[in-house]
Amino acid sequence: MELWHIRGEKRLCGAVQVQGSKNASLPILAASILAPQRCELYNVPQLRDVDAALRILRCLGCVAEQQGNTVYIDSGTLSGCSIPHSLMEEMRSSVIFLGALIARCGEARLSLPGGCQLGKRPIDLHLAALRELGAEIEEDGTEICCRSARLHGTEIVFPFPSVGATENAMLAACAAKGETILHGAAREPEIVALQDFLGSLGAEISGAGTDTIRIGAFRPCGSTAQRIIPDRIVASTLACAAASAGGDVMLQGIDPRHFSTVLYFLNKAGCDIMSTDHSARIRSSGRLCAVGPVVTEPYPGFPTDAQPVLMAAMLQARGRTLIRETIFENRFRQVPELRRLGADIDYCGRTAEVRGVPRLHGAALTATDLRGGASMIVAGLSAQGETVICDDGHITRGYECFDSRLRALGADIWLER
Repeated sequence: MELWHIRGEKRLCGAVQVQGSKNASLPILAASILAPQRCELYNVPQLRDVDAALRILRCLGCVAEQQGNTVYIDSGTLSGCSIPHSLMEEMRSSVIFLGALIARCGEARLSLPGGCQLGKRPIDLHLAALRELGAEIEEDGTEICCRSARLHGTEIVFPFPSVGATENAMLAACAAKGETILHGAAREPEIVALQDFLGSLGAEISGAGTDTIRIGAFRPCGSTAQRIIPDRIVASTLACAAASAGGDVMLQGIDPRHFSTVLYFLNKAGCDIMSTDHSARIRSSGRLCAVGPVVTEPYPGFPTDAQPVLMAAMLQARGRTLIRETIFENRFRQVPELRRLGADIDYCGRTAEVRGVPRLHGAALTATDLRGGASMIVAGLSAQGETVICDDGHITRGYECFDSRLRALGADIWLER
């Protein structure tokens, strides 16, 4: 169990380097097994989810090591195609190994993935895409067995732009004979990053960042290296923290376009936002105005992962902020805990109304998921007195050295393990 201690009402000032993206790292780690080759990945965050992915690679027989923010992989020694339940249950993103394994081995066996309990997140779209590529899939409710002697190129139409399903289809299609075209594909920056990596491995692939992706021949080139893109959700969290607590914070090593919708709402709330190609400066008095309505949508819309931290930033804003969550039905799990700080929030179904209060007060909270836990940190930074967050490792799944990054900006925060 981890305890986050926060003494609030400290202005945040200074510059901070944003970590590499967790959600870009994980599919790239899975993609490293597509052919016997060596990979070096830079700017990989040191996180529990990344460690879990590396343990999966080693379980499959690969050499996989992380030294600081650099990861070394040699998939030439891959010897298995089955991932045990103990590793699958640690993170939702482990299902991304399905497409990579069937491409490399012609077979994959794994249990249903774990991760934060945000509601129904079926992998039906993943499995449907693999079936269209020629895979035969058996399910028994707890385990998935996927086999294919030969995958074939095809056209796949996604009814919803699922990031994970798009990634799994991209990976499996690398082994397909002929061209595969994905229609209605997810457009997130992490999809573009995966395309870049697959291209460096020898795949003919284009279209990422649009809703149509084409995957052609795959000619492995033996070795490659890539730098992981910055984490747009961590950047959003730091921006919301600066907005709520007040201060002057420069986010470095980022692409502001990746979280422009978050910066848009913070600017509407009264923050002064100045951006360059690789940085964003957020200046805030800490006295914000309500914004909205905020509606979560697939990229390039407002990200569901940033919804809890923006909610936390709006707790003391003047007026009412309406938030509509369209991706996950249980994305408001942080609300009862934020109310313990004195927040005035009502929600029904997937709509929440935040009515700004004059002040928040410290309290004992419990984090139940990754982004909800981050929202409690954002709220605690602007609350009077001390806030203690009891967390079963959710926050450190996605935030690298978050306490030390915030302390460098002037926050009074420490993590007790």
